[in-house]
Amino acid sequence: MERAERFRAARGDPSLAVLDGFHAVKHALRFGAELLEIAASADAPVEELVARLAPDLAHRLEPEPLPAEAFSALSPAPHPTGVIAIARRPAQESPLGGGGRVVLLEAPRRLENVGAVIRVAAAAGAAGVLTTGELDPWHPVALRAAAGLHFALPVLRTEALPVSDRPLVALDPGGEELSPGIIPARAILAFGTERAGLSEGLLDRAEARVRIAMRPGVSSLNLATAVAAVLYTTS
Repeated sequence: MERAERFRAARGDPSLAVLDGFHAVKHALRFGAELLEIAASADAPVEELVARLAPDLAHRLEPEPLPAEAFSALSPAPHPTGVIAIARRPAQESPLGGGGRVVLLEAPRRLENVGAVIRVAAAAGAAGVLTTGELDPWHPVALRAAAGLHFALPVLRTEALPVSDRPLVALDPGGEELSPGIIPARAILAFGTERAGLSEGLLDRAEARVRIAMRPGVSSLNLATAVAAVLYTTS
């Protein structure tokens, strides 16, 4: 199979992850990713990027250089850093049985937002990210937006939120104002879409509802911004 076809096929393979960009590859490797293939544009400053941003990975970040035209065929929108890789998706267990807070995204609509949330959740030390709905949180667009940090914590799609011993806390405009100490340590933090919010079914299951204080006239926050505000307020 030619290289371009392998990358095309990998984008639709639920066992694989396409890492588009130097930072995605860097983070994936730091958190244990198994790379199956890595390539770079011949004019990409890979050595400079490794020396400046990932000297700890110098022995593992040695992509095959390709002519610019051949590299551009590997991605619908090649990353400016000129690096791309295929990795095996890790086997992951649900984060609900452990400690730490879990982020739940109910039927998110934009892959870029899903990726941005995963990046924030990894940085803030969340126990994992669960999503419902049709979007695959491991889609290459989400991986690119997360800079490869899917490999830093469990990221799973589920049909519905499973029953667990964790308290469910819903982000809702009618809830109590978010403040330090208000959210339990093992809470599931449920976030809906920016326009519709959470479904009535999930709100009914919630043991508590909280809201992020905002200036009058501002109706909502970007999803990743809301997740960041909650995680860092309650960390």
